[in-house]
Amino acid sequence: MTRRRGGPSDGGLQGAGAQHGGMDATTAPHRIPPEMPQYGEANHIFELMQNMLEQLLIHQPKDPILFMISHLQRDNNNVPKIVILGPPASGKTTIAMWLCKHLNSNLLTVENLIGREFSSLAAGARRHYQNVTGWILDGIPETREQALMIQTLGITPRHVIVLSSPDTVLIERNLGKRIDPQTGEIYHTTFDWPPEAEIQNRLVVPEGISELETARKLLEYHRNIIRILPAYPKILKVISADQPCMDVFYQALTYAQTSHRSNAPFTPRVLLCGPVGSGKRLQAALLAQKYGLVNVHCGQLLKEAVADKSKVGELIQPYFQKKMAVPDSIIMKVLDQRLSQQDSVQKGWVLHGFPRDLDQAHMLHSLGHQPSRVFFLNVPLDSIIERLTLRRMDPVTGERYHLMYKPPPTVEIQARLLQHPKDTKEQVKLKMDLFYRHSSDLEEFYRQAIAINGDQDPYTVFEYIESGIINPLPRKVP
Repeated sequence: MTRRRGGPSDGGLQGAGAQHGGMDATTAPHRIPPEMPQYGEANHIFELMQNMLEQLLIHQPKDPILFMISHLQRDNNNVPKIVILGPPASGKTTIAMWLCKHLNSNLLTVENLIGREFSSLAAGARRHYQNVTGWILDGIPETREQALMIQTLGITPRHVIVLSSPDTVLIERNLGKRIDPQTGEIYHTTFDWPPEAEIQNRLVVPEGISELETARKLLEYHRNIIRILPAYPKILKVISADQPCMDVFYQALTYAQTSHRSNAPFTPRVLLCGPVGSGKRLQAALLAQKYGLVNVHCGQLLKEAVADKSKVGELIQPYFQKKMAVPDSIIMKVLDQRLSQQDSVQKGWVLHGFPRDLDQAHMLHSLGHQPSRVFFLNVPLDSIIERLTLRRMDPVTGERYHLMYKPPPTVEIQARLLQHPKDTKEQVKLKMDLFYRHSSDLEEFYRQAIAINGDQDPYTVFEYIESGIINPLPRKVP
């Protein structure tokens, strides 16, 4: 009788692997512990290795090991590295100076570094690149050739800001410039006129600001900028300079303090917290549908365990029969088993209905199931009462209605509708009080949680949640 070779489901691969030196075992599914991707994401391992590899290829040191050690010791991954571009009279130098002061960085310009020698600029900027305080390039690069040269020398910005304004506005701005020949201070007839009569009398019109000369410079800028911008994909932001200078600055500062979405493999592990009726179930379903996440509802897991008549289900059954709360130890067994399954580890998950208090949060953390994103859906009591106490069910058809949002089509159906006991005003208030009794502890435990106003259209709420998952968590820049 021919003996059948086993498949993956009956241990055939493992047996064959043992007989052939483990060769077949490489084709078996690899179970990656949840702690591994969590550690990588929490410590930005992917970005760290990617940045270090880039620097190795750019600098090509004789001793790569010493170079990598030095690179890691500098810890310059979060310092500002900003390029500010814009046409003449767009205010880029002013914005650059304000950013330098606010971010404690070095301002690098053609004038203060090298005069007209671009190669010296590159060398100077490269020295500053090693500085942990970071740098801001003002008006550089001016051509695509300069942009490519900067990149080959390892001077790679994290944020590129382009100021934009109509040419007519820029020409008018330039025509109003005046300079103090004694101090070199620049003033403007409209925006920054000195109050002292002595200074006013000695101001002169600087060279190169006539309408014709400004128009020529603008034409040259427009020819070059369209060739420069493709060198900075995904890190570019255009800001209108035709607004108050302070508004331009705050928009530039906000952008400079944002983190770009990483190319690192990212497995979302989402936790939705909120009182009963806040919309957690709907948001979880939308996330699971769009991103393929495993939708994990704690209450549903317990019901499925009982229905499957598993060993854990037999432990849960008596509590269901007596309408008592299932002990946390049993809940954690069911939850740990589901979150440890291969689909949860590979695809990610969205959890709701648990944890409800600080002890449960600690238990979840101790088992290695830390969420990468936590959202608190905040909905006022009046809205929750309106959402839940007006829910009704048709005992004949099983159809669910809402007296305000989805009223029954006929008077006959309305007459036979029933309210679930858990939807009474007293029960809703009781559950709300229970949630908010523990919510402050949970918010303290999940310090990077994102609060969202859940009292709006559910698809608007979903967009906020989606943005919080896709974008990196905000970081504070001193």
